[in-house]
Amino acid sequence: MASAIALSTRGRGRTAPNPCVGAIVVRDGHVVGRGWTMPGGRPHAEAMALEQAGDAARGATLYTSLEPCAHLSPRGPTCTASTIEAGIARVVIGLRDPDPRTDGRGIAALKDAGIDVATGVGAGNAERAMEGFLTRQKRGRAHVTLKLGTSLDGRIARPDGESRWITGGAARAHGHLERARHDAILVGRGTFDADTPRLDVRIDGLEDRAPMRLLLTRGAAPAAWIAVSSPKAAVTQPQVDHLMVEGGAGAASAFLAADLVDRLLLYRAPILIGEGRAALGDIGLSSLADAHGRWRLVDTRMLGSDRCEVYERVRD
Repeated sequence: MASAIALSTRGRGRTAPNPCVGAIVVRDGHVVGRGWTMPGGRPHAEAMALEQAGDAARGATLYTSLEPCAHLSPRGPTCTASTIEAGIARVVIGLRDPDPRTDGRGIAALKDAGIDVATGVGAGNAERAMEGFLTRQKRGRAHVTLKLGTSLDGRIARPDGESRWITGGAARAHGHLERARHDAILVGRGTFDADTPRLDVRIDGLEDRAPMRLLLTRGAAPAAWIAVSSPKAAVTQPQVDHLMVEGGAGAASAFLAADLVDRLLLYRAPILIGEGRAALGDIGLSSLADAHGRWRLVDTRMLGSDRCEVYERVRD
């Protein structure tokens, strides 16, 4: 299952509105088929893995990070039907599909066909891998990552606006990899006017993964950009399940004040700037007590001399 979930991330940021799913077919201890959701949502991961397995799928085990789809589509047969037809003997599932068109129907159909089904295997990691799709299903909006690159004292620039570069090359490369995992990326008008950012992916082999570019502004957007007037308008953009907010302090504060940040990606450089531009402005807290208990640390690592910390918003 861990391998299936790892495969699923290859499609992250390119499959909306479909989930990014990974699937592996195993027979006699050997992997005979692998698949992940392709750009645009088709083929599905299970279909790709079953096709690769061919006749070796008969009597094999299918590991899939999400319950196989069970709702009909003009784009092809359901993955549940394909799994049954392929002769799979056992299916191991990470998450039940919350899409009301499937939501347990795939599991029930597999069991009715005499297939052994196990669910909830690696559920936490599967949920994190497809958090955009799940947030869309549960909350009707995109999953939002807020990226901040700061000094130790929480500054994003000197008083005169100089900000290149606070973090080092390894942290910036990691930031480009994060861009490739999102459907869209957003900056505020101030950042756009000051830096004219390209927001592309400058990693060899991933140049075509550049996300859609959103500009938070009350005015118009330049060519190849999409203007959004508010955080709410940004998170409800069609075909966007993973949104990354990259700059600046005004945009970051607006998303935090609206409680629309689900994941905080913090790059902290071992430098002190002193007087300078703060990473955040007013985020709507009415008391210090309101600041506690909101964020949970889920990952930390060194990137060169910089520290990267990942926090998730604690929600009911």
